[in-house]
Amino acid sequence: MSDIRQQLVALGAVFESAVLVDRIARTGQAPTAAVACMLGSLLVRNPGSTLEIYGGDDLNLRDGYKALAGALERNAAELQREPLRYSLALLGLERQLAKRDDMLQLIGTRMDQIQGQVEHFGIAHENVIAAFGGLYEDTLSTFRQRIQVHGDMRHLQQRDNAARIRALLLSGIRSARLWRQLGGHRWQLILSRRKLLDHLYPMMRQGG
Repeated sequence: MSDIRQQLVALGAVFESAVLVDRIARTGQAPTAAVACMLGSLLVRNPGSTLEIYGGDDLNLRDGYKALAGALERNAAELQREPLRYSLALLGLERQLAKRDDMLQLIGTRMDQIQGQVEHFGIAHENVIAAFGGLYEDTLSTFRQRIQVHGDMRHLQQRDNAARIRALLLSGIRSARLWRQLGGHRWQLILSRRKLLDHLYPMMRQGG
């Protein structure tokens, strides 16, 4: 897989997290498989490939690819405004996190603990989601620049939904970190839109 396609997998995953956050905020619902894929990506260490982080294929990233394409096309009819806002905020938060070695160390320690819970309960169990959400709350939520999630208050005020949203934002940070490690830069979204779309369209039509 080419460097640019690996970057697009990671960036598509950032947008996938954002799309899922938006769905839960507005409807209280999100596809279980996609949520599990994103949460599972948080615990993959030393992957053999970028796709391995997301379960070995990009089937659960398709909505993220679609939202990313809509942002790159600058087509008002296709633009998903809230997912785009969340995605850009995640990229910005990751840059702040990268400067905080103490927080990165804390996240690593807590991830080891959550790994134990996953082995006991499974990735989609409410205890695991609550642990991921609590980790986001104790770390990324303490930054001055925080992500304001908009939606239906009936859904946002439910504890389980709030935990799922925070857990998914944490997964978005992980994917943003991966994107940057693969050579991704925010200026690409402005200066290399056509090149990114040329690689993204085939990925939207076929696997991997």
